[in-house]
Amino acid sequence: MSLIEVKGLTKHYGDVHAVRGLDLTIEQGEIFSILGPNGAGKTTTVEILEGFRTRDSGSVSVLGFDPSTKGQQSREWRNRIGIVLQTSADAGDLTVFETINHFSGYYSNPRDVEEVIDSVGLQEKRDALIRNLSGGQRRRLDVALGIIGNPELLFLDEPTTGFDPEARRAFWSLIKKLRADGATIVLTTHYLDEAEALADRVAVINKGVIVEISTPAELGGRSTSQATVQWRDGDQIKSEKTDNPTSLVSSLSAKFNGEVPELIVSRPSLEDIYLEMIGGVDE
Repeated sequence: MSLIEVKGLTKHYGDVHAVRGLDLTIEQGEIFSILGPNGAGKTTTVEILEGFRTRDSGSVSVLGFDPSTKGQQSREWRNRIGIVLQTSADAGDLTVFETINHFSGYYSNPRDVEEVIDSVGLQEKRDALIRNLSGGQRRRLDVALGIIGNPELLFLDEPTTGFDPEARRAFWSLIKKLRADGATIVLTTHYLDEAEALADRVAVINKGVIVEISTPAELGGRSTSQATVQWRDGDQIKSEKTDNPTSLVSSLSAKFNGEVPELIVSRPSLEDIYLEMIGGVDE
């Protein structure tokens, strides 16, 4: 079942066309990642889905509801979604428990506060003041506030910016657990390894249009693109691109009597494909 349906979405700011006739469908229960360089239109698109920004034209349905609608229906709809923004401001004089418990009062069917604290790995910081948390711990608190309402749909905007590698991997495990618990997740990120590790599908947006939607493994024909075979031949490192790496490796194996020195077989990474799709370095 589709939780998000977007057709012909447009948005411009003066002469700048941020979104140009965008179509998008996101299915229930998937982790869907939106990729794109700065200024590509991904933030505008997500803010329209969240109801924080109005559109110029097109249709948008999120959980069967138009996010631009105001009034009681909008409040009921917001009760069903969770949002983790890229930056946030917290009351530094409150503890972790006090903050999450306070936010739980905004929802009709909140999750258990202690359970949420445990799920984001803040048990040892339960009674710590917000101002004393590290950057990674504050980001975990942001996620706790995003999921305390037991959302059907969770928006994550650059969730692991500033995390060290260990904290990022732990956060990825949390996101996978949320999906396993039934949440649908929309993720925007600049980290290609993050999209590859988490997303069921990715959409690449550039200059206000969707370039392609696919799985990370198949994006841009990645799964069928030429492989690069690299090996050492005496003092030289040699490489060759081929559509049939098995055949090339077999011939090399025969040449070297079984063991090919320093053999590496690789296909383009998700980052390689992504940069080719957007036309250069993503700043």
